[in-house]
Amino acid sequence: MRSVKTVLALALATVTMLPAQDKSAQAAQEFESLQGLVEARRTALVSAVIPVKTLTGDAFARLVKLLHAFKVSFAADDRLRTILVYGPKDVVEQMKKVVLELDRPGSEAAVGRNVDMTLTFLRCSSKPSATASDPLPPELEAVAKQLRAATQYQHVELWEVLPIRIQEGKQSEQSARLPNKPPGIQGVNTTARIILNPESVNQREGARSVRFDRFNINFRIPYSVSSVGGTNYQFLDVGLNTSGDFKEGQKTVLGKVGLDDDSAVFVVVALKVLD
Repeated sequence: MRSVKTVLALALATVTMLPAQDKSAQAAQEFESLQGLVEARRTALVSAVIPVKTLTGDAFARLVKLLHAFKVSFAADDRLRTILVYGPKDVVEQMKKVVLELDRPGSEAAVGRNVDMTLTFLRCSSKPSATASDPLPPELEAVAKQLRAATQYQHVELWEVLPIRIQEGKQSEQSARLPNKPPGIQGVNTTARIILNPESVNQREGARSVRFDRFNINFRIPYSVSSVGGTNYQFLDVGLNTSGDFKEGQKTVLGKVGLDDDSAVFVVVALKVLD
C-alpha cells in the first residue's frame, strides 16, 4: 500500500495543476476570440476605385486633402483622375458619396483661385492700312515680329485690350464692344461674346498654368453695303473656339479669325494666378 505521504503528495499536485489548466483554457479562449475579431475586421475591409471626372489640378488637391478626414488608406492620381481606397465598407461608401457630390462643375471643391487675364486683339493685314494706326506697345513687338515671320500678314495693329477676371472652376460669359475698324462706320459697333471655362490651375515643375476646357470668342463685325436707298450694314459672324493650357507669365497667341483674304484677327492671351 502507498504511504500516507505519497497519497498527500499526489493530492497536492492535483490541486496545484487545476488553476493552471483553467488559466490556459481561458487564454486559449481569449486568443480565439481575438483571432475572430481580426478575421471579422479583415473581411469587413474592401477596396474600391473612385473615378474623378471633373476636378483636376488645385481642385483635385483640395478634394484629396478633404478625404484625409476619413483616416483610411487611399492613393490619389491627378493625371489618371482616380482615387484608390482601402478601408471599411461603410467608410468607402461615404467617401464615394463625398466625391460624387464635389466632383461637379461649380461645387465648393471646383471653385478656386482667381485669375487675372488680359485679351489683346490684333488686326493683321497683308496690305497697308488706309488710315494711320498707333504704334504697338513695346511688349507686343515680339508678338508682331513672330506673326510677320510665320504668316502672310506684315501689318499688325492694336485693336483692343480687354482685362478680365475669372475664377478657377467657374464658367464666365462676357460681352464687349470693340472700336470699329475702319472708323468710318458709325452707329454700329463690333461686338465680342467671350465664354471661358477655366477648368483648373495646375503646377508642374515650379510653373503654373490654367487649363481651359472651353475658350470661345465670337465676333460680330459690321461692314457697309451700298444700296439704292443709301448705305446699309451687314454683319460678319466669326469665332475662335479652342481649349488647352495657358502658362502664367507667358503671352500665348491664338489664331486666327479670318476677316477676308487679306486680313485676320489674332488674340494674345496673358494671365496671372492670384494667390
